[in-house]
Amino acid sequence: MGRVYSLHCYELRPGVPEVRLLEAWRRAKREGLFDLPGLLEARLLGGVKGARAGRLAALWIYESRQAWEALWGPPEAPLPPQAYPERWRRWEDLLRPILDRDPDRIEYTAYEALETPDG
Repeated sequence: MGRVYSLHCYELRPGVPEVRLLEAWRRAKREGLFDLPGLLEARLLGGVKGARAGRLAALWIYESRQAWEALWGPPEAPLPPQAYPERWRRWEDLLRPILDRDPDRIEYTAYEALETPDG
């Protein structure tokens, strides 16, 4: 199985400056909220061109589909929010006052790598 890359698209509440999301992100990192089993990397991104230019997203990189499913459940039977890791629920608590919708209602797509770097 290849790595899983999950792209979460964030829409801020009207009047909320981008810096609020950046501050929440930095706080979450300081508190270890992204220290989840199988999560290799997390990046906060700002769109520079295309459909999401000027908007924010996060890229979550998991070591494998098995690791991703252990956290979130398989695509056909996702875990309910109350079963999420405590650290992730705390991250979502930081997002709630910033985003224009519940964090579980954001647009996102999880991709599985079809090739490995060595071919």
